[in-house]
Amino acid sequence: MIRKNKNIKIFLKYILAPVLCAWLFYSLYQQIKTQPNLHQSLALIKRAPFGPQTWKFWLVIFLALVNWGMEARKWQLLLVPIQRMSFLRAYKSILSGVTLSLNTPNRMGEYGGRILYVKEGSRLQAISLSIAGSISQLIVTLVVGCGGLTYLLFFQNARPDPIMGLSVFWVEILLFISTFISLVLILFFFRLSWLVKIIDKIPKAGKVAKYINVLEAFTPKLLLRLLSLSFFRYLVFVIQYILLLQVLNVEIFWLDCFWIISILFLVLAIVPSFAIADLGIRGKFSTALLSMYSSNTIGILGTTFGIWFINLFIPALAGGILILGIKFFRTKK
Repeated sequence: MIRKNKNIKIFLKYILAPVLCAWLFYSLYQQIKTQPNLHQSLALIKRAPFGPQTWKFWLVIFLALVNWGMEARKWQLLLVPIQRMSFLRAYKSILSGVTLSLNTPNRMGEYGGRILYVKEGSRLQAISLSIAGSISQLIVTLVVGCGGLTYLLFFQNARPDPIMGLSVFWVEILLFISTFISLVLILFFFRLSWLVKIIDKIPKAGKVAKYINVLEAFTPKLLLRLLSLSFFRYLVFVIQYILLLQVLNVEIFWLDCFWIISILFLVLAIVPSFAIADLGIRGKFSTALLSMYSSNTIGILGTTFGIWFINLFIPALAGGILILGIKFFRTKK
């Protein structure tokens, strides 16, 4: 059984993921080839940091720091039941999590990176706390994404063309499923103590219960603070996207842009992805959605790559340096 699971992981990571990545990028390349004014669009991307709207570009960079700062504050609040952590240390912990997340499916390695800064003996409890924080961000993504689907379906002119390759019927099904999952997650989030009680009643589950019993320390006030931070962090994400689209001359009315981006984040949250194919998946869905309002495919893809590079790749590099520092000093000791 162990050998079989290992073979499955090898197939997913080294065969399926590269093939998926190649197909996605080839598909995007075909779209780029038909882009009108291709050379002018590429030149615009090169001038983005120094062009007439340069302040918007550098504001996007600054908001990346704000983004991870909010996540660091969330991490501080989550860790209160097991240890006090300074904001700077929490920030380092978050960046280390970003580093490990880029090499794992659906960024699952993020938890392993964060606990490097948690004291020994509390690290498994910290994983359960980190998952609770991820649920708060997922709730915001799903709820606002449902708002985006509602806006697209009922407050826009009827669109005969498929949306992301889906007919209106299937988009309505997606809205129904997303709404149901959102309600379940909200109920679960505000009743985390139920999970502890249920596991306590399961025979031979005592070892698991002792690692998640810290969830009982979450008060409704603390949970609301976590949701608030998640919501404002979400707004930062959307503002970054809108600003960079404007820098790259993707002309979409800001309200349409807000709701379409919320659908993009919803899709990215529920679609399984591999690290190597993540950027291709982002590019594919962003062009499928935003091209309904703009024909500037190069600008859309440039924005998608820019957001990924600024929000994930650069923090991952910084986190990698921090992880190397941790290993070096431990080895030296």
